Amino acid sequence: MTPPPRPAPYPPLEHLALARGTLDRAAHRRADEDWLAAIWRDPRTRILPVAAGRALVEYAGRGGQRPAAALRLCSTVEAPAGERYLLGVDGNDRAYFAVGVDVLPFVPADAAVEAGLREVGALLEDLETGLLVHAVALDNWHRTHTHCPRCGTPTEIALAGHVRRCPADGSEHYPRTDPAVIMAVVDDEDRILLGHHAAWPARRFSTLAGFVEPGESLEQAVAREVLEETGVEVGRSTYVGSQPWPFPSSLMLGFLAEATTTRITTDDEEIVDARWFSRAELAAAVTTDDVLLPPPVSIARRLVEHWYGAPIPDGGGMWR
Repeated sequence: MTPPPRPAPYPPLEHLALARGTLDRAAHRRADEDWLAAIWRDPRTRILPVAAGRALVEYAGRGGQRPAAALRLCSTVEAPAGERYLLGVDGNDRAYFAVGVDVLPFVPADAAVEAGLREVGALLEDLETGLLVHAVALDNWHRTHTHCPRCGTPTEIALAGHVRRCPADGSEHYPRTDPAVIMAVVDDEDRILLGHHAAWPARRFSTLAGFVEPGESLEQAVAREVLEETGVEVGRSTYVGSQPWPFPSSLMLGFLAEATTTRITTDDEEIVDARWFSRAELAAAVTTDDVLLPPPVSIARRLVEHWYGAPIPDGGGMWR
């Protein structure tokens, strides 16, 4: 595998696997109870049951290429009982809801299988990717925020699943999103810094990442995380794109960061190994399976390919 020439300048990231939703979220209709009731009765409305981050998925081969996938949606008549979350409306005025359940409806194994975003996020069509990301994020939040943080009273679902309201004190609580920075760190020789996390499979290397702390800018978070995990100092960082990562509630904010030092000292708690790679070195390591990259569903993979200048032909495997 011959590496391409250095891209100059680095363009913004595009076509991120989990940032491809096309649905109108119809936020202005969430408080319209009459409309919600009417649209639920509409036979065209489609429902996505979701349980613990998973949905029913149908696979289909495409001429020997990577298999495509489609969500198994149902009508409101077939929908299981559970909390309803309005996901939005498409260009044909068809509405989509998610229903949070503990167990997905039974279907024969040859008809559909249970799968999550890690398995199928890069295989679904744009609209369905947006459906599943939205549904999983809402369901994750509802499952863990059942009581009022002020008084402990059980909360009630409101605004079509986008708010929980306390009946005791009237407070409203909104789904959380946890910002996290993820960065391709590049030095003066245009090498990329990749790390191996203690929890990952052997030979898995990826970009560095970490959560933004209270009172911290994104650029400060980039510099702090890189320094904490590898001892490398960075100067300028440039935002290149973002992707939701609802495991359970992250928003990954991608950066290209310029290293001002190159000496590596890992923290040995999260990052237990880190290395600088030139394009030729990374290409050789991937070809011989000495390095496993993150899978295509992740923004980490796209950041690596963003720096590399072209898609890198390896399987990527499953992201843990």
